[in-house]
Amino acid sequence: MHNFDEIVERRGTNSLKYDFAAIKGMPDDILPFWVADMDFKSPPAVLQALSQIIHHGIFGYSDSIDEAYFNALFGWYQDRFNWHIKPEWLVKLPGVVFAICTAIRALTKPGDAVLIQQPVYHPFESSVKGNNRRLVVNELLYRDGRYYMNLEEFEHLIAEEKVKLFILCNPQNPTGRVWTREELTAVGDICARYGVYVISDEIHQDFVYPGYRHLVFAGLKPEYADITITCTAPSKTFNIPGLQISNIFIKDEKIRRLFIEEMIRTGYSQPNLMGLIACQAAYEKGAQWLDELILYLTDNLALLRDFLKNELPVICLIEPEGTYLAWLDFRELGFPDRELDRLLVQRAKIWLSSGPTFGAGGQGFQRFNIACPRAVLEQGLNRLKEALANLRI
Repeated sequence: MHNFDEIVERRGTNSLKYDFAAIKGMPDDILPFWVADMDFKSPPAVLQALSQIIHHGIFGYSDSIDEAYFNALFGWYQDRFNWHIKPEWLVKLPGVVFAICTAIRALTKPGDAVLIQQPVYHPFESSVKGNNRRLVVNELLYRDGRYYMNLEEFEHLIAEEKVKLFILCNPQNPTGRVWTREELTAVGDICARYGVYVISDEIHQDFVYPGYRHLVFAGLKPEYADITITCTAPSKTFNIPGLQISNIFIKDEKIRRLFIEEMIRTGYSQPNLMGLIACQAAYEKGAQWLDELILYLTDNLALLRDFLKNELPVICLIEPEGTYLAWLDFRELGFPDRELDRLLVQRAKIWLSSGPTFGAGGQGFQRFNIACPRAVLEQGLNRLKEALANLRI
């Protein structure tokens, strides 16, 4: 059994999560629960594989030239998601956001409409606007503690705004929804009917809680695969985002050609050697580690749920179905977002991701990363409790 309770000192390691507090205007003693990386060491198989490369001592231009890398991916997606990929579909890139920006430029023109569903991972919006495309927002519906797609508005916007591209987030960040077959086929049928391309960001696909199942969007119907760029990566799953490797799957030959041509225009060619090695090792030998991690995260989630219910009922947990990110509703406190941010940072000394960062529907919410040792999670929750107690709410 892996010891996820181990507290690993990350300060002084160029960690974005820990070492940039002062630069970002945060107190030095703040506890970070914001950016989506984990405070756990990567699987032993990954560390061993990287160690072998380090001892070899040469870090030249690299790529995967044999079948082993692809076979590792094929086995993972077949066993976990019943999705059968083919070698020619695969394009390796440094990250999913890089892939999203590449796809936007490859499949649309400046001024074209691109639709996203907020609240959602904030680089979706910046990728659209940063590439001079027109942002169209189909805000998710929040009812009785759960989020839903507004399908009627979704189709209306696609038709009315002449949307060319839809960016799907599944599992959904930050709300934690794992979209059902019915929801995915509803949006898929609309996109197929109107000729809308789909970028499906499935980077959190491996984090799904008991009772839920991740479905690969492109695997649901052949016509979806023909319009979809599926973005995946081992980075969230095995805590290796700094190694910069993602696996992008594009079935349609024309879409893949356009995508690769745009990738070439960026100047990108060979992937990171360490990322390749870590990815293959993780998919080959990291399954048991991941299964243990999900059990640990399930317990962390239970701790958070019980703590809020018993100690801080004024804060509502939006029950996550997937991801290791908890979406918390602070609206009952009645604070404007800036005051809420100030309360969390200055009084509670905890650093969360502010809801408005995720766009429409994020006001009054905060995203809390629970992928940390339990003692750290408890410390953060107790800091929050003390800060609110001092306000005499």
